[in-house]
Amino acid sequence: MTLSMPELAEARRALDAPLYADLAGDMDVSFEFFPPKTAKMEGQLWEAVRTLAPLAPRFVSVTYGAGGSTRERTHATVARIHRETPLAAAAHLTCVEATRDEVDQVAREYWAAGVRHIVALRGDSPSGGPFTAHAGGYENAAALVAGLRRLHPFEISVAAYPEGHPDSADAAADLDNLKRKLDAGATRAITQFFFEPETFFRYRDAVARAGIDAEIVPGIMPVMNVASVKRMSALCGAAVPAWMERLFEGLDDRPEARQLVAATVAAELCRKLFAGGVRQLHFYTLNRAELAYAICHLLGVRPRAVAQEVAA
Repeated sequence: MTLSMPELAEARRALDAPLYADLAGDMDVSFEFFPPKTAKMEGQLWEAVRTLAPLAPRFVSVTYGAGGSTRERTHATVARIHRETPLAAAAHLTCVEATRDEVDQVAREYWAAGVRHIVALRGDSPSGGPFTAHAGGYENAAALVAGLRRLHPFEISVAAYPEGHPDSADAAADLDNLKRKLDAGATRAITQFFFEPETFFRYRDAVARAGIDAEIVPGIMPVMNVASVKRMSALCGAAVPAWMERLFEGLDDRPEARQLVAATVAAELCRKLFAGGVRQLHFYTLNRAELAYAICHLLGVRPRAVAQEVAA
């Protein structure tokens, strides 16, 4: 990747500045949550929402379980965020184990509830095997995007894979799939998580060479458990660098220290992305607010006035 003069100046400042103290905070952030399974987890989720809301994210999204396993909880969570907070709520929706009519009905319910943003995903097979389209269902994310566009003028985000989706034959096929989703009407793409800035920069260059000019937002996963991240990475094709395992070695029984290291690693990644011209970030929070809040703070993102308080 060739940096422009402003980006070279920013990179120089990244080396010279006192850590992150002088960053301007000129960055848009968004946050992903998952729907709670228990009362305790629900309390943790709403504490996360209350903590992150003052940072005025562009939107917050709520995930959707394989085969629609969290359909009701996802809908309830998204609807409550929309109803009780000033945040723009986005609902994940997949093609897995549902007919087109069933998926369309879920989308109509979101629109009726006031939700205007869908994160449209193909989804993965609940069995862990190869994805097979449901009889009468949407065959892939591009078809889902087109279907949503026929229903209502949703804002639609889709997924992008800097290291390639495991089901893609090669990098070119993966980019072709991304282009089909965007051409079908998606607004932007949010990347799968990655751990080295060059991974994103190489991908951004490849996207541009492919003639794609849509917004590509880096997805950031603060690492709290290397073993869990390695399992997730194996499913989505992301590489876990060897240096990460060395950094977290010996911290299994020290959760507070592990969280400090996790925030430092993720903030360093974000700082380098910022130096390379990135001004939008999407955080996979795992419903843990403090990590995302700390990283945003280091990047200069501070609380802003919000229209109303988040309900308790």
